Amino acid sequence: MEKKSYIEIQKEGDIVLARKMGRELSKSLFYNSINQAKIITAVSELGRNMYYYAGSGKITFEILRKKQKIGIKITASDNGPGIQDINKALEPGYTTSGGLGVGLPGVSKLMDEFFIESTVGVGTTITIVKWHS
Repeated sequence: MEKKSYIEIQKEGDIVLARKMGRELSKSLFYNSINQAKIITAVSELGRNMYYYAGSGKITFEILRKKQKIGIKITASDNGPGIQDINKALEPGYTTSGGLGVGLPGVSKLMDEFFIESTVGVGTTITIVKWHS
């Protein structure tokens, strides 16, 4: 693993900066434009969920190297209310905010790896990985 970079999400403008970090990192590693868009979209959704539901949090970017593979690991963590039913939250169309319910299910489909840990009243950590293809 290489040096981590991160951004604190405290206002909506920070989501734009997180997207920019994801774009620059994926571009520097020569991801194709489709995978760059997937990474940027996933970062945007995670940042938006964090801001909307928890009020603030942190998105961390890491470069992974595994044998001949290289990837980007993104971790979004907050100290918000947590997710009561993770399985339900991952169902397409499920929402507690009146939105379209495509955020977390969409992120899981865009990325190669998706892990979520959440404790009600403590917070949520979502880790995603996109391997270079």
